[in-house]
Amino acid sequence: MSECLESKQLTIGELALRSGVAQSALRFYEKRGLIRASRTFGNQRRFHSSMLRRIALIQVAQMVGFTLDEVAEELADLPMERTATKKDWDKVATKWQVHLQQKLERIERLKNNLSGCVGCGCLSLKACRLLNPDDVCSEAGQGPQRVLQCPSQITG
Repeated sequence: MSECLESKQLTIGELALRSGVAQSALRFYEKRGLIRASRTFGNQRRFHSSMLRRIALIQVAQMVGFTLDEVAEELADLPMERTATKKDWDKVATKWQVHLQQKLERIERLKNNLSGCVGCGCLSLKACRLLNPDDVCSEAGQGPQRVLQCPSQITG
């Protein structure tokens, strides 16, 4: 008799096999609060099948450059105790679209500035003297500000 996937509880081994993620990584995700397991009377982990979707989202987010802290922040709006609804996913998707757009813009700035001034304050390249005179980018903070922030006063 086959159980409905929706109500199926998976062992950590089954979850690892289905998700393609090592058991050690799953334990780490659980410790970080990214996924949750219940415990049997024998203290064995059992994961709701909805954790598969959360794990897939973690994997995809990491592929596009999200840190685990950022993933945790984004997943905070998704329920752990039940399968997420379309409304739940739409809420998360809206936030992710904003963050992904910001990442795309940052990548585009990096692509456009990689061989020139990145606003690091080194002032060693001719372009730096033109695009970042007197290290004006330092006013925006540390590091490569033309790539990270690209404030309007320093765009070139």
